[in-house]
Amino acid sequence: MGHIYFFTGFPGFISNQLIRELIKRDEAVDKVYLLVLPEQMGKAEAEIKTIESELDGAKVLFQLVIGDITKENLNITVPESQSLQQEITHVFHLAAIYDLAVPEKIAQLVNVVGTKHVNEWVKGIPKLVRYTYFSTAYVAGNREGDLFEHELVLPKSFKNHYERTKYDAELLVEQLKSEVPTTIIRPGIVKGHSKTGETIKFDGPYFILNFLDRLSFLPMYPYISSERETVVNLVPVDYIIQATAYLALYKEGVGKTYHLTDPSPCKATEIYELFVGELYKKKPKGHMPMAVSQAFLSIRPVRTYLGVEKEALDYFTWQGRFDCTKAQADLAGSGIACPNFKDGVPAMVEFYLRNKNEKRYQIKIR
Repeated sequence: MGHIYFFTGFPGFISNQLIRELIKRDEAVDKVYLLVLPEQMGKAEAEIKTIESELDGAKVLFQLVIGDITKENLNITVPESQSLQQEITHVFHLAAIYDLAVPEKIAQLVNVVGTKHVNEWVKGIPKLVRYTYFSTAYVAGNREGDLFEHELVLPKSFKNHYERTKYDAELLVEQLKSEVPTTIIRPGIVKGHSKTGETIKFDGPYFILNFLDRLSFLPMYPYISSERETVVNLVPVDYIIQATAYLALYKEGVGKTYHLTDPSPCKATEIYELFVGELYKKKPKGHMPMAVSQAFLSIRPVRTYLGVEKEALDYFTWQGRFDCTKAQADLAGSGIACPNFKDGVPAMVEFYLRNKNEKRYQIKIR
């Protein structure tokens, strides 16, 4: 019997890309079960057809399972649940709310309660080889300085409910390591593909592009200045996918937590300069104090017009540095390395300009 996968978070972009990468890497995979909300069935079925058309001869069966991580037993009937648990060898838990402005109640329900339910369900799998949990490097909250992969320390505060609930969820998974063969993945801020620029939504670093695009009428583009120079850890989605697929199958990855972050991240001012240069072939001039920017973004019509969430600014003044020594060591020899951010800027901006008016890429600004 080969490997039998079970995924949450399908048909999300990262989950469907990770499935493609795993099939390339794991010749032993026979079947993939996909937990899907009822309202996502149509989209999920279409995505499966697309994946099947790309298999290039590989024989992998896909089966949708209607369920919901926010409900006990994942809202799966007991007979079906028990049948699945007897088959499955690998679980990938990606379902979560990835939104800096998410309300606390929703974040708690999906990220924490949902993960608790998945953990409980996973414990009932007798042949489990690996449980891979998709967290975030920003479980560090407002801790600063050097941040290590083995640490899961409660900070004095968090920037938003997303960070807080992902910390609480990871704590639950960390406690499971003594019972279940587990690997925790902590990505940095995910951006589009390093070569094609493809992404699924314009959030995170794309808020800067939204800001610059909406203010294209200005004669110059001032720096958003802060007394605290910082680096911003932006990581292309292709690196996240390739590294996760490799580490989830890596025998020595059991019990480990990995920072999938850029070992040489750019400074916030460098990123801004690169974007202005790529968009307008100019250099920024002058300075706008961070406090002024924050005040403007406190006004909802302003942030809606600019396409920027006010929570995003927190990441451009925060001075945390992610140590990714374990990830780099275990990826050594795999041929997988984080691409240089600067090299990917032209593709990133080109994709943004080509798709900036497409509603499917825009997120609702609260």
